[in-house]
Order: sequence, then structure tokens, then C-alpha cells
Amino acid sequence: MRILFCNYEYPPLGGGGGVINGLLAQELAKRHDVTVLTSRALGLPAESIENGVKIVRTPVFYRRHEAVASLSSMLTFVLSGLRTGKKLLSKEGYDVINTHFVLPSGPVGAGLARFAGIPNVLTLHGGDLYDPSKILSPHQHLCLRMWVRWLLRRSDIVIGQSKNTLDNMRRYYTPEIEGLQVPLGIKRRPVSPASRSSYGFSENDILLITVGRLIARKQVRHLLKVLQLMRDEPLHLLVLGSGPQESALKEIASNLSLQDRVHFLGQVEETEKFRLLRMADVYISASQHEGFGLVFLEAMSAGLPIVCYDHGGQTDFLANGLTGYLLPLDDLNALAASCRSLIRDRALRDRMGRENLSRVEELYVERCAERYEEIFQEAIKRCGLQRVVNLSSTKKLPLDLADAKLFEAGITPSIGALTSMVDGKKPSEALGSSGESLAKV
Repeated sequence: MRILFCNYEYPPLGGGGGVINGLLAQELAKRHDVTVLTSRALGLPAESIENGVKIVRTPVFYRRHEAVASLSSMLTFVLSGLRTGKKLLSKEGYDVINTHFVLPSGPVGAGLARFAGIPNVLTLHGGDLYDPSKILSPHQHLCLRMWVRWLLRRSDIVIGQSKNTLDNMRRYYTPEIEGLQVPLGIKRRPVSPASRSSYGFSENDILLITVGRLIARKQVRHLLKVLQLMRDEPLHLLVLGSGPQESALKEIASNLSLQDRVHFLGQVEETEKFRLLRMADVYISASQHEGFGLVFLEAMSAGLPIVCYDHGGQTDFLANGLTGYLLPLDDLNALAASCRSLIRDRALRDRMGRENLSRVEELYVERCAERYEEIFQEAIKRCGLQRVVNLSSTKKLPLDLADAKLFEAGITPSIGALTSMVDGKKPSEALGSSGESLAKV
């Protein structure tokens, strides 16, 4: 297959949505021709080849940070992406488009699919539908809800990475679309733990770790308050990531006299991130909402127990009391009490860590890529069927009443059946008694 990914963020720009797109593209590039259309900013090249993936970057305005996109950069990606994408499609033929994020990537993917006459598979990441921390979250605005609804309905297949994401899609936008749930996956990274002494810690220190962009939705300030509630414990918090709230969070830590116990390590290289996860004792998150939570998989692969809120896609694969603790949203006392239980019980930490190592085996990128491969093939097949149906209509090919009833009932003939129809046979003859249903997802 020739696959075109459309995503306004792709590493090094963006967060988890770009990371999973990169992992998925690289895995599929092992056996397919893969191109990514994304944003160009901060001196990144217009075109490059990375791990077998061709990356085409289209210029956007006023993107000043790797971690966070500006509204201007998202809006200009729509216009710039359509222009660059049409040039790309005019030069090279693709079989399918996979668009990541309904906004702002959705209009680009939908427009390019229509331009090229190929299927568009839309992948939802959760925050593009529902983000309680953002004033401009689409679920809160009528015009944006209508736009998202229109884009969802124009997609050939819709994928959600978690039950929570698909529930929000049906609750706020399109109750009639079921969607397909495809869990994300991470890359296997067999690394040894980082040296505690090199980071200034002793073997007796208990290390909490959190990973993510320093933005409002991640609520890292809650973690600082939790640390304050446990001043009597030999605790340190490692914060990996950067973002617009970094300076404010450092100031809060200083005001709480936690500057010696909270360590802002910034954006670290991927291998070092996994070494730090292996070095830590507990993974903790106070995120307001995660569409899936790729960082939780990374913590699981490091054998860490996980403490977080019970609001988001992570509830698909984490279980309270087994993998760690899933707690009511914004309950800081419960967050502190759960951490205290883990800090004081090494056997409990080890048991939960082993459970996570077992569960994460089903959540590596190889399986995710296989599922996407199957969906792309299905989308291409559907598109081919529709073309043959359109051809039969324009050329007045034989289609009797029984065959019309098949289509009305939502039973679409197989490729072979429709090819037979074009050759002069009727679909009902080619199908026999068992129709092949390909109802829109």
C-alpha cells in the first residue's frame, strides 16, 4: 500500500498524538510506502526521510514551541496543508489517507481524499473532541461541534484509541457512528535503569516520576501539592517534559519550599526517558483527561505501579488495586494516600509492576500497526466497491430489483461480485445466498 498520513504534529513537534503517529508510520514503512504530511516550523526541513518514512512539512505561522501549537499555526496548517497535499497527490499516487486529529488536521485529510478520490480513515486522539482544560474545546461550541460532526460523517472509517474517546464522539457529535476502537502501542525499548548517583539520589530515596507537556490539562501543580502533603516521606518528584507552564510550576515549587525535592528535567532524549522510568519507583499523573495516555504504557513497560485519576482512556487497560490506583478526579488526598501506601510497601510496588509488565505485552506498536493495516485494506476495498457501483449507474449496467434490494438492505457485494456485474452478471447471482456486509462504520 501507499499510505499518506496527515497530522498537524509529528516529532519533534507535539505530544503523544505525534509520537504514536511516528511509531505507527515507522512500523508500517517496513512493508509499505509511507508519507507523512505535517507542519514545518522551528527550522525543520521541508522534506526528509526518517526510519523509512518520507516526511513532507508544510509551513505554518507562529509556532514557537515544540511542545505546543499556537492557534495561528493550526489554522494555517489547514490552508497550507491542502495546498502542499494537492501538489503531493498530483505527483504521487496513494491508496489511502489516515488523518490524525479531527481538528485541525481533519479538513486537510477530508479535502485531499476528495481531491484524489481515495478513502480517508480518521483517527481521533481524544483531546480533539473533548478537552475540559481548553476554552476552545469543540464540545463546548456549537459551530465547532457542527464542523466536527460534518468531518466525522465525511470520513470513510473513524478510529478511536479508547472507549472514552468513542463515547465522547457519540455523546457530543455523532451518536449514529459506532467507530472502531484500536488501542495505541509503544516501541519496545530494552534499556538499563539510569544511575541514581548520577542524578544525585540515594538508594533509599523514593522517586515519583511524571512525563508530559507542561500544560494546564496535565495539572502538575496537583503533584506539587501532593508532595507537600507528604513532607515526612523521603520523596522526590521527577518531572520530564517542557511547556508554557514550566516557569510558573517552578515558582510554585519554590513557594512551597519544594525546590530540593522537585526536579524539572525538561525534554529528554527518548532512550534517557526510558532509563529514568526504569530508575523510578512509582509513576504518578494528575492529568485532567487523557484520550488514551501513551505515557502510561511507557510506565507499564518499565514495570512501575501507576497512580492517576480515573477519567480518560487509561481506564481501558489500568485496573484499580491491580496496576496501581485509579482515583476520583481532583481528589488530592486520595492521590497522597495511594502514594503513601506504595512508598511504604515495596512488595506491593513489585506486584503491581509485574502486573503492568504482563498487561503491556498486548500494547506494543506491532499489534497496533497490524490492526491499522487491516482497516486501511478494508477502506480501500470499500472505495473500490463504491467506484464500481458508480460505474454501473453511469453506464446503465444491468441491476435488477433483487440486486437493488441488496443495496437498500446495506448488503454490499464483494469485489468479485461487482466485477461480475460489470462483466454482465447480476450481483445477486455472483453473491449467491450469502451477501457480504460492509456497512459504514
